[in-house]
Amino acid sequence: MKEIRNIAIIAHVDHGKTTLVDKILYQSKLFRDTDEKKELILDNNDLERERGITILSKNVSVDYKGTKINIIDTPGHADFGGEVERVLNMADGVLLLVDAFEGPMPQTRYVLGKAVSLGLKPIVVVNKVDKENCRPEEVQEMVFDLMCNLDATEDQLDFPTVYGSAKNGWMSSHWDDQKEDVTYLLDQVLEHIPTPEIKEGTLQMQITSIDYSNYIGRIAVGRVSRGGLKANTPVSLVKRDGTIQKSRIKELFIFSGLGKEKVEEVQCGDLCALNGIENFDIGDTVADFENPEGLTPMDIDEPTMSMLFTINTSPFFGKEGDFVTSRHLRDRLFKETEKNLALRVEETESPDSYIVYGRGVLHLSVLIETMRREGYELQVGKPRVIIKEIDGVKNEPIENLTIDVPEATAGKIIELINTRKGEMTIMEPRNDLMHLEFDIPSRGIIGLRNSILTLSAGEAIMAHRFLKFAPWRGEIPSRSKGVLIVHETGTSIPFALNKLQDRGHFFIPPGVEVYEGQVIGEHTRDNDLIVNVTKTKKMSNMRSSGADDKVKIAPPLIMSLEQAMEYIDDDEYVELTPKNIRIRKIFLKEHERKRGGVMA
Repeated sequence: MKEIRNIAIIAHVDHGKTTLVDKILYQSKLFRDTDEKKELILDNNDLERERGITILSKNVSVDYKGTKINIIDTPGHADFGGEVERVLNMADGVLLLVDAFEGPMPQTRYVLGKAVSLGLKPIVVVNKVDKENCRPEEVQEMVFDLMCNLDATEDQLDFPTVYGSAKNGWMSSHWDDQKEDVTYLLDQVLEHIPTPEIKEGTLQMQITSIDYSNYIGRIAVGRVSRGGLKANTPVSLVKRDGTIQKSRIKELFIFSGLGKEKVEEVQCGDLCALNGIENFDIGDTVADFENPEGLTPMDIDEPTMSMLFTINTSPFFGKEGDFVTSRHLRDRLFKETEKNLALRVEETESPDSYIVYGRGVLHLSVLIETMRREGYELQVGKPRVIIKEIDGVKNEPIENLTIDVPEATAGKIIELINTRKGEMTIMEPRNDLMHLEFDIPSRGIIGLRNSILTLSAGEAIMAHRFLKFAPWRGEIPSRSKGVLIVHETGTSIPFALNKLQDRGHFFIPPGVEVYEGQVIGEHTRDNDLIVNVTKTKKMSNMRSSGADDKVKIAPPLIMSLEQAMEYIDDDEYVELTPKNIRIRKIFLKEHERKRGGVMA
């Protein structure tokens, strides 16, 4: 039997997890680290590369000094916490990455808390020690204090610390002792991360994630926690609710490098993938055929936000997408819940609409963007926080918000967050920035990022994580400006846009197709204004001085998906197609809006 180590890499978003895993893969001679354009190997889908974040956890394995090291790369963003929680169950230890300048951030606390509660042994990696103004030793002390606050055991507090720069491909025992490669880190993994405990008894393997292949269908991924697995043998599947169904494993795979390797048998403690079982979900246990015993199902944090998803009903319906019916939408959403554990879908009275519950705006927007790219057309309503009734009191989700901002603009940002019912808990200088922490309702975070970047001239660093449910903090002022609404369907004309420039700021350039009821700009005042942007210049055979001057139009504000989701009001939808993101009124005709009022 080969020695095995199972480690998960956890950290706050953008602290260097995926870059470090890539360097370990290069170190293991799985790839040549050339001087050509270096792309992240693990962040391999388009959305991950564009946004520079990990969305789905990845499994890879490397051989080092005769030991197989299974590495699980996890997302760093709080909205994908459901992904982190379940994969930690597959690990025996964690590499906790911390930025040598920023120190522990909100998500560091969140993922470390989960790892400590599961009893995992940490190795602390202080990364980015080549940064200016970095403070590696101080950051190491901060991690120790954080672990004390999280009630870590004595063994967990006796953690080794590794310093280095994943980007430059080196790790060492001291931050100013630069080495050639990352072998020091791998040596620490072999020395400090325990080997999986070999339990005697009948088979137990909990399914922690689901893979998919176009050839063999759904694949269950998990860790063999007791006994062993053999290909082509009968097993029992113990469901989360305790029911048992008999099944058979067809093929068995272990992780090898970036791919999977087909094997006949998997030993206790190894990570594996298998197919042949039907109707399984995350949290189910693959157990012995004769004497099945289920493992305790995983607890996953509750969703904090919901959105209405509905089919596209605009006049441009079906022009740009391949999947446009309610059946397409329903099938896609329920398929997503099979592998996205923190997501819930609820059917409404209308057969065309669904309420989708998620962990935050980013969690939901990644799903929407993925669907757009797959060819779906849909509309979504304004994100809403989930309200809970606890002992007869209305409770809402509260988040811990941290902002690092230049001192000159800190006052304006504190003022803004106070208007959104935020309460400041920490204010301290960190080098040339002011570090602020607040407890703020989740409602107050919707649309906050743009305002903060505007106030700080783009210099603020903002992060947040779910804290608790607490009593409702009262109304929060919403969007202060009205919108410009299209009067009739047609093409936007430069002449018409030019004449309306003093009425507001446009979201569209000239020469695009628009329809009645579409929102195409922000009004300068607080009321909505209907405008005719399809009006052309009247032609006459008389010439006048200055009438033929060139039209000068300010560049439009093109919104990203998240910006549009955060911008809309209760009576508006974001319409999404593979080619366009548009904002529209729910009621397209003016008389319907007057009769229907604001649609809840």
